[in-house]
Amino acid sequence: MDLEIFRSWIHAKFNLRDERGANLVEYVLLLAFIAIVVFVAVKVLGSTVSTKFSAADSALQ
Repeated sequence: MDLEIFRSWIHAKFNLRDERGANLVEYVLLLAFIAIVVFVAVKVLGSTVSTKFSAADSALQ
């Protein structure tokens, strides 16, 4: 029991349970995932959308 009290005191004294940096890492990973999804979507749908816009442009002229 004394060891548990000592460990709790060490954690409180030196603030070892601080997780502020973990949130930053999570946001960076989320941003990277979103960027990858957008990049893949543009690569996959890019030519299809370009064809549709070209057809619409030809129809308008």
